[in-house]
Amino acid sequence: MNKQEIYEYLTDRGISYEITEHQAVYNMEELSQIDMPYPEADAKNIFVRDDKKNNYYLITVKGHKRVDLKQFRKTHHTRPLSFASEDDLMRIMQLSPGSVTPLGILNDNERKVNVYIDQDFQKPPYLIGIHPNDNTATIWINTDDLVNIINEHKNPVQFIQI
Repeated sequence: MNKQEIYEYLTDRGISYEITEHQAVYNMEELSQIDMPYPEADAKNIFVRDDKKNNYYLITVKGHKRVDLKQFRKTHHTRPLSFASEDDLMRIMQLSPGSVTPLGILNDNERKVNVYIDQDFQKPPYLIGIHPNDNTATIWINTDDLVNIINEHKNPVQFIQI
């Protein structure tokens, strides 16, 4: 799904969302230069894989947090982890670098990606800011609505403490 298809998908399901259009951003530093309406709800997304390329993980955390992959591995009993390649990202979620988002799982037809979301998004304002499969916009959506989308698509999803 491209950006417009994501908007239509959300609208068709009656999911409330707000859009902030902006210049293309590729990391949290670039995003910090843009005046965002809900900076406390900005999400950072990390797409990783295990050393056998059998398991893929999307880790979504508050924008200011750092993910320790060694600790994540230990806590979630995974094989050694590293960042997935651009080819993996395109093949599995049809996304380019800088556009990684939990909504990319809608393109994951094989349901290969396990999604982990920072439990801090379960606190007020219960809002998460993510790309609509394109890094020229951020959509603001209720965290529970996002989890419902992932569950409906049948990708594994769980909240974690980071």
